[in-house]
Amino acid sequence: MDLILVGCGRISQRHVEAISATPGLEIVQVCDVDQERARVVGERLGVPWTCSIESIADSDVVTIATPSGLHPRHVAEVASSATAPMIVCEKPVSLTIRELVEMYEHVSQAGKRLLPVFQNRYNPLVVLLRDLVRSGNLGAVYQCVVNVFWNRNDDYYRDSWHGTIDRDGGILFTQASHYIDLLIFLFGYPVRVVGSGGNARGLPTQDTVSAVFEFSGGVCSLNATVNTFNRTYRTEATLIAQRGTIRVAGTNLNTIEFWDVEGMEKPDIDFTLDHVYGKGHDTMYSHLVKGRFEEFPSFEDVYAGIAAAEQLAYGWPNGAGLPS
Repeated sequence: MDLILVGCGRISQRHVEAISATPGLEIVQVCDVDQERARVVGERLGVPWTCSIESIADSDVVTIATPSGLHPRHVAEVASSATAPMIVCEKPVSLTIRELVEMYEHVSQAGKRLLPVFQNRYNPLVVLLRDLVRSGNLGAVYQCVVNVFWNRNDDYYRDSWHGTIDRDGGILFTQASHYIDLLIFLFGYPVRVVGSGGNARGLPTQDTVSAVFEFSGGVCSLNATVNTFNRTYRTEATLIAQRGTIRVAGTNLNTIEFWDVEGMEKPDIDFTLDHVYGKGHDTMYSHLVKGRFEEFPSFEDVYAGIAAAEQLAYGWPNGAGLPS
């Protein structure tokens, strides 16, 4: 399969690595509005480059890895002007429910398929947790606590789209969106979301949030910040259930730190990482090549995540916008 990469910024290298590791998939062109950045990446990969989506070549797949707030526009442009039947879009797929619905409608009308990127769904420990929850082996789930204690220094936000309302959306959309999706992946759609956030750094968007997600039969909390001193501290998820307690942690939840499950020995599936994005992009592209589209988040999954983020960021009353 031929793939065109649109967006040559921070996350693009992870896509390049994952695509290179996927048999049957090859980057044939790159695109970025910044001419120098497009040229450098194109020449490094030995492929043509362009600064215009309208001029991209024919392909089987287009991956959108541009700033978050531009995803809806770029997905729509690719759906309209490119031949590719599959469009991969980095998270967050959009910053508003309105744009999300419009984007999916546009892609559907063009007869194409939108494949959202939430690579942590393919993390072996996350899949293990989901399987345990769904199987009923843990019994009733009482509580889940997720902590995302990261550092994004001033250079990350200086002279950048990061931290802006229209292109970044803040911590709920750019950093914590993975962990909102984690809760949806594990427990389904929340029936109520409440919380509070702040912008201690003086950014236009939230840089810290604490939230409670109420699911049928259990409650989950999410605490997230980009303000840990000097460097990222940790990411962790603790699951407390009728027949077990589990804590997974690490940069991308790659280590089991506590395991006490009735009738089950701790599995030996910890793994190491050599970068902050985990290994999930590799699995995602493998699913794409194999046509396993059911492994990607559904529209309803993405809708629930953005609805929750919108509510927490902008205070929709009484859970307005959450799917029933």
